[in-house]
Amino acid sequence: MYYLRFYLFFCSAPCVYLLKEGNGEQEPCFFLKGLQPSLYVELSHKGFHRDVVTTVELGSDTPADVRALLVYRWPRDVYVDPYQVASLSHQRGWQMLFNTAIDLEKPAHRTSEFSTYVYPSHVGPTPEPLKVTIPIHGRYHKPSFDGKTFTPVHIELPELLLWTKKCTPFQRLEPHTVLDAPCTASNTSICSWVKIQHPNKNSVPMSLHLPVGDGSTVRLICTGTLVVTLICCVVLCHSMLKHPLR
Repeated sequence: MYYLRFYLFFCSAPCVYLLKEGNGEQEPCFFLKGLQPSLYVELSHKGFHRDVVTTVELGSDTPADVRALLVYRWPRDVYVDPYQVASLSHQRGWQMLFNTAIDLEKPAHRTSEFSTYVYPSHVGPTPEPLKVTIPIHGRYHKPSFDGKTFTPVHIELPELLLWTKKCTPFQRLEPHTVLDAPCTASNTSICSWVKIQHPNKNSVPMSLHLPVGDGSTVRLICTGTLVVTLICCVVLCHSMLKHPLR
């Protein structure tokens, strides 16, 4: 009897598979197999205040219920203003979550690296690509004593993560991997996101140069500032004594 049940089950499995194929049913994660998204990142403006512009094209075969997440890992040389981002997220259709508190006043050597999670509100197959513009600001650095006037800053390209309720992370998703990250910017729950391999394999980190002070002139500048301050105080005191208030 057991052999008969096993024989019937073994023989019926291919038939069930063929029936599903005939009905046009596909795996929940079928779109990941041939997914070839495009991700471009560029820097705009100059100086201490820049914009990181990220453009993502998911493709027309991506289901409409797919959600996207961009993970940025920032160096300590720059910072993102949470108050500025809060005002921009409602205007530009995306929200951001910080993994730590951001101190806007500290110099670069007193801070550490941090990450941000960006949740675009418009995902799925669209005629227009997703576009996220993040304003960043350079931090002040220690003066240089070796003659350098600029310091290089390297910013890693963001990671692209996708999530859909129909696609479970327990299926074979090679070459993609599965990562746990907050489901939304409110950070009330954790979801299993599919990390898409970066489409631009030859992409290199973005680079910018921030000006630094000349350490060899610190004493001269401090001395000059002190002398000018003393002279101004003497002149002001002399003027007040010569023309007293009545």
